[in-house]
Amino acid sequence: MPDWSAGYVSDIGYTYGVYPELNPLRVRLAFLNAGLVFPEQGHACELGFGQGVSVNVHAAASATQWHGTDFNPVQAGFARELAAASGADAHLGDASFAEFCARPDLPDFDFICLHGVWSWVSDENRHVLVDFVRRKLKVGGVLYISYNTQPGWAALSPVRELMTRHYATMTVPSADIGQRIGQALGFADALLATDPGFVQANPHIPARMELLKASSTAYLAHEYFNRDWQPMSFPALADWLAPARLDFACPATYVEHIDSAIVTPEQARFLQGVTDPALKQMAFDFMINQQFRRDYWVRGARRLAPLERARLLRGQRVVLVMAPDDVAYTVKAGQIEVGLNEAMHRPVIETLADHLPRTIGELETACAAAGLTAVQTQQAVFQLAGTQQVQPAQDDAAIERALPACRRLNEHLLALAEHRGDIHYLASPVTGGGIPVPRLHQLFLLGQARGHGQAGELVAFAMALGAGRDLRPVHGEAAATVDQQVALLERQAAAFLQRRLPVLQALAVVS
Repeated sequence: MPDWSAGYVSDIGYTYGVYPELNPLRVRLAFLNAGLVFPEQGHACELGFGQGVSVNVHAAASATQWHGTDFNPVQAGFARELAAASGADAHLGDASFAEFCARPDLPDFDFICLHGVWSWVSDENRHVLVDFVRRKLKVGGVLYISYNTQPGWAALSPVRELMTRHYATMTVPSADIGQRIGQALGFADALLATDPGFVQANPHIPARMELLKASSTAYLAHEYFNRDWQPMSFPALADWLAPARLDFACPATYVEHIDSAIVTPEQARFLQGVTDPALKQMAFDFMINQQFRRDYWVRGARRLAPLERARLLRGQRVVLVMAPDDVAYTVKAGQIEVGLNEAMHRPVIETLADHLPRTIGELETACAAAGLTAVQTQQAVFQLAGTQQVQPAQDDAAIERALPACRRLNEHLLALAEHRGDIHYLASPVTGGGIPVPRLHQLFLLGQARGHGQAGELVAFAMALGAGRDLRPVHGEAAATVDQQVALLERQAAAFLQRRLPVLQALAVVS
């Protein structure tokens, strides 16, 4: 492994995700729900942006100027390619954290993001990151940080150590990283199959191993096989961030704002009696067996006056990003899946069914006819936003400003989909962020752009680009033969044209 990697996996690329927590509009809605003053979003920074899809989507889809670095020059090169394609205001490079954080030419930031970084770097780099936040985050600015935490990792930590030890000592360093990881997984799986006392004390571990075996090599490499890896409790993280003078603002995972949604009434009463904020968060993590936290911190938490909060909340625009019939009335919080009250949420969905942005105040008025109070409507919107099926929306002027860069970026991403299938998002100027679009739908969009309008034509176009090989069983439908693949693709193309394409057009993802 090259010395410049500082122990971080560098011989296989990071995944190509888009992380909605980096969307400044999502920060705003989370802060409004928590009753806090939210920052303006003139300048933002992502440290360790991976392949850079997320930072580029958010740069193209909003007026925020983004800066960032990722130590891997291959990843930074791809990120810069995306920035050049969109023409967005994104300044991305491949400096180390120490080099980037020492630059004298950087602006002060309203928003600094550390996604998928904190748990996988050395203490030396953590000190660099905290010092950077201390110096460069504006008063009132927000830090987003995600990290592995306890107690959710308590049982799996020994398995991770077992695999990394085998990887380091029992595999050939010059071998393909995927083969080495596969061998390490196989070793751990074989050991657990002997029914050791560890499995008897932790009976859920075999099921977790099955999930690992189904995961991509890139995910496993970066999640489990870095040299530095440290799950951290909430109080321990708070101690680390203390020199930067940050206050915990709220979870970035919306459902965690609502204790009653994911803990029992007895647990909720217990939490109400915990007066130390850090201990309360730690107790909450025990209750849901938290494995991965996503949090917003702020330099100087200020409360909004109740009337001001109500005014701003009612003025917040939101939009439905799914066909109404495709909405799922569930939301996940870590390992927990929470069911939503469909009777309370359906009036919101029906009001937003045309996929036009509306303010929460407008929704309150419309949903009153269905018997919802203003508070119930606000809660329903926030919970649906937690599922990402309803998302905050920009104002019309911001949408118009972001539209050209989004169109250029999406055209580039669709062109890439002709040859690859690892980027599953496109940019929306309406939401200021990314919209999930699987490769098959991207190929349908690309086919339309090349003059293929009918379902049969789109299927033929997608099949010519290998879409049939990408099919997985859907609702029990297998697609082993070419005829089966074509039949399944025809059904998916018809559903795409009827239900998904109108949504993507309404969100200005495509024209």
